[in-house]
Amino acid sequence: MLEFLLALLTTATVGALLLPLLRASARRTERLDSALAIYRDQLAEIERERAAGAMPEAEAAAARIEIERRILAAAGGAANTADTKARADSSGLHRFLPPALALVIPLLALGVYLQIGRPGLPAAPFSAPNSARGAPPQANPNDSVTIEQMLAQARARVAERPDDPDALSALGEALVLEADGTVTPAAREAFGKALATRPDDPRAQFYLGLHEAQSGDSKAAVARWQALEARSPPDAPWLPMLRSEIARVSRAAGMPVPQAPSGMPQPSRDQVEAMQNLDPAQRQQAIRSMVEGLDAKMKENPGDRAGWLRLANAWKVLGENARAADAYARADALTPLDTKALTDWAEAHVRQIAPGAAPSPDAVAVLQRLEKAEPRNALALFYLGASSFAAGDKAGAVRRWKTLLALLPADAPIRPMLEERIKSAE
Repeated sequence: MLEFLLALLTTATVGALLLPLLRASARRTERLDSALAIYRDQLAEIERERAAGAMPEAEAAAARIEIERRILAAAGGAANTADTKARADSSGLHRFLPPALALVIPLLALGVYLQIGRPGLPAAPFSAPNSARGAPPQANPNDSVTIEQMLAQARARVAERPDDPDALSALGEALVLEADGTVTPAAREAFGKALATRPDDPRAQFYLGLHEAQSGDSKAAVARWQALEARSPPDAPWLPMLRSEIARVSRAAGMPVPQAPSGMPQPSRDQVEAMQNLDPAQRQQAIRSMVEGLDAKMKENPGDRAGWLRLANAWKVLGENARAADAYARADALTPLDTKALTDWAEAHVRQIAPGAAPSPDAVAVLQRLEKAEPRNALALFYLGASSFAAGDKAGAVRRWKTLLALLPADAPIRPMLEERIKSAE
């Protein structure tokens, strides 16, 4: 009903604006007379200034010539315009074509929109990523799938696999779409069950943050979304929408709009200009000073999980792997890290291992979590195999190393060394 009212309003507005074009006796404004009046005033002004001695005779003559030239140009342009209008009037097409197009095109667009459009359907940015993670394919936005069909499909999936986090979060999203973007208690329950199985589920985290924003707890919503942003891959398709929501909710609540996190602390313009004049060693020291400044700020604000992740990445870039591992541990203590961050944390640990030595207990703990989250992770397979071998569990070492060997390409440089280790363990 709303669409029809808007269509009628648009049609009435366009019709009112085009009504003058439909009148056969439409008046045309003649611009030559007004232009000539202005030029006459200018000539009179020049004559007054010449008579008063304020303008030399030569300048006055040049000004008169220039104005006379403009009068001739205006008269010639008016004549050309009159000829063009006369030719257009002879056909009469110009009177009817513009208003016809202005009315027909919006009406045609409205008809197409009412046929295929869904004005109440919000975006679903998490469907494609979840499909990529192994969940059943979500509804294609280009297919004519109604919300009722999406909801029925989601409920069927949950009935078949009640503990599947992808199915649960898909059900929650369908319930949100059914409620025109409101996170209902039933949707909240579905998202909660999904997080119980997979705490880092991005779709569930986003919609629970949306529920917090809708409930008036904007601070909690922004904090949840910032945590999701910090552990999302840099190319995650939902990041633009997520950052837009963070900014929108922050502004609506009168909170400062957070900046998107980056790997290294960003210098000011003055600092950039100053560093351009430094030699490489001095520039590296300046960067280190900024990172140490961030480290000091994090000690004053230890609950900033996104800040700990930025600091961890910065220390890793500088080669300070022990300090990077400590920063990852602090972020993990606030909210468990996802697979990507676990991989970065594990890399910070294994880079500290001396050649031929076994991983430390802290490294083993992180690697075991990584292996559980991603059983075919090459880093976890190799170093946990080394840990098993050092502990006397040669069967466990061989099992992991053979799994890794099957994953490696035939020309991988590590293959000969890995085959030798497997032979030695067997």
